[in-house]
Amino acid sequence: MIIEKINSPDNLKRLSDDELHTLTSEIRTALITKMSKLGGHMASNLGVVEITVALHKVFNSPIDKIIFDVSHQSYVHKILTGRKEAFLYEEHFEDVSGYSNPEESSHDFFNIGHTSTSISLACGMAKARDLKGDNENIIAVIGDASLDGGEAFEALNYAKELHSGLIVVLNDNNMSIPENYGGLHDLLNTLRTNRGQVENNFFSSLGFEYKFVQDGHNLCELLEVFESVKDTDHPVVVHCCTQKGKGYKFAEEEKEKWHWAHPFNIETGEYISGVPEENYGAIVAEYLLKKMQSDKDVVVVAASTPLCIGFNADRRKLAGKQFVDVGIAEQNALSMTAAIAKRGGKPVFATNSTFYQRGYDQIEQEMCITKCPATMILSHASVWGHTNDTHVGLYDIALFANVPNLTYLAPTNCEEYIAMLDWSIEQQEIPVAIRIPWTKVHHAENSVRNDYSDTKYEVTKVGSQVAIIALGSFYQIGEAVVKLLKDKGINATLINPLFISGIDGETLDNLKDHHELVITLEDGIINGGFGAKIAQYYSLSPIKVMNKAFSMNIPSRYIPDDLMRKNRLLPVQIVEDIIGIVGGRDE
Repeated sequence: MIIEKINSPDNLKRLSDDELHTLTSEIRTALITKMSKLGGHMASNLGVVEITVALHKVFNSPIDKIIFDVSHQSYVHKILTGRKEAFLYEEHFEDVSGYSNPEESSHDFFNIGHTSTSISLACGMAKARDLKGDNENIIAVIGDASLDGGEAFEALNYAKELHSGLIVVLNDNNMSIPENYGGLHDLLNTLRTNRGQVENNFFSSLGFEYKFVQDGHNLCELLEVFESVKDTDHPVVVHCCTQKGKGYKFAEEEKEKWHWAHPFNIETGEYISGVPEENYGAIVAEYLLKKMQSDKDVVVVAASTPLCIGFNADRRKLAGKQFVDVGIAEQNALSMTAAIAKRGGKPVFATNSTFYQRGYDQIEQEMCITKCPATMILSHASVWGHTNDTHVGLYDIALFANVPNLTYLAPTNCEEYIAMLDWSIEQQEIPVAIRIPWTKVHHAENSVRNDYSDTKYEVTKVGSQVAIIALGSFYQIGEAVVKLLKDKGINATLINPLFISGIDGETLDNLKDHHELVITLEDGIINGGFGAKIAQYYSLSPIKVMNKAFSMNIPSRYIPDDLMRKNRLLPVQIVEDIIGIVGGRDE
């Protein structure tokens, strides 16, 4: 196979057109085969095969700098830059990450897992190049959905000020994760329909030379256009129309499902292990739809990740005007959510924990200082969420637990989650965030409260000597620890704190009389986390506090159980550490 002979982009330059076409077919086979076993960003990578091959054929990476936006469309780039073994041989599948990574290759320049960054990064690289008097090509590869993000707009606006060469390759597949929305995409559709010939061209108006490629899978046309813009002395946009999921019929037909694929059967397109029938996404989606039907003020706001709360295409259609998707633009989504609440609406914004990082200022300023009574739902906020360093959902507790006027809640089961959500939607005093339990669905054994206006923990088991305060997804770990401690002769207290923000001083003070050690368990980073607040509260007290959470050392890829074990978060390890402090019954 030709792909087996590709050790660097230099090998492409000696291939004929026919060999390049064969190579693109082999790359698609390799991608489909690997992702059928491991999972990964499927449709986006299948759609950029020809673009990536043409870029590496024409340009001279890594002297010429190719910067991939989001970088979940960089798998082909990895194959062509000395990492093919990680896509051809199963024993090497885990050798590379799913994102660009400078530690892997000199052809990668940034660890990028969030969107809309590549043009800004390219502008910075171009400015440094010009200051040094160098002349390499700087190329930003960006998808049409990533143009939604404010940073992309800002960078497009600035590029003219470089007064030098910059190439933006726009991979336009007319899709975000779900469908695209907004005026920008109407413009792109007009450009696509008119083969790039329109009177009011958005890119030209910003000072870019504009090139249009009708078929972004036509390798010969791509090679010709890239050659024509090589060594440009001014900003250029090359607008390439592609098909997301190209070459795998199931991904072509169901683009949203295949944006990120679970391991699957190649012949049938069926996931090998599907989503559990009972899951928090489906549960909350059905709850919200019923809420919408009875109250026209309830509106769900998304930023291209509606599936995190179960809003698939059918449910989005049922929601109608009470569903809003702003595209991959979390800042806009959060500001809109705050304003909807301010005007008397009942907005619920949901996205992954990692993407909230992009909207901190909107949460702190528009949402919380103004006390807009909006609801924010955080998904994948767990070691069991996204298992890589650019998407890890472990930072949100430290990031948001101390924002003024924000109530941050951590349900431990389905009934608590729905009760918190219902209370948050109906109350009109404060902004509320809810951290979805990212485990299998657990159900409450007893009734749950329906008012969360006061910070009050729940003592679910009364004991002495040791108290376990187990937050959110880690509550069930707390239950397991209590059972193991009983075998050691320790009758431990178990507490469900419910609140990430705020402190229940009364409950904490009551522990002082009959406990010598308090253990906090949380599914987040230890530095500045929930446990740190508890330790600070007890700082002048004789009671000992042990915080159990994750260190800041998050690998680029990890297996949750391994990371739990490394951080001594398995129940048996926690018990060992407790016994090391307080002792226990001799076996």
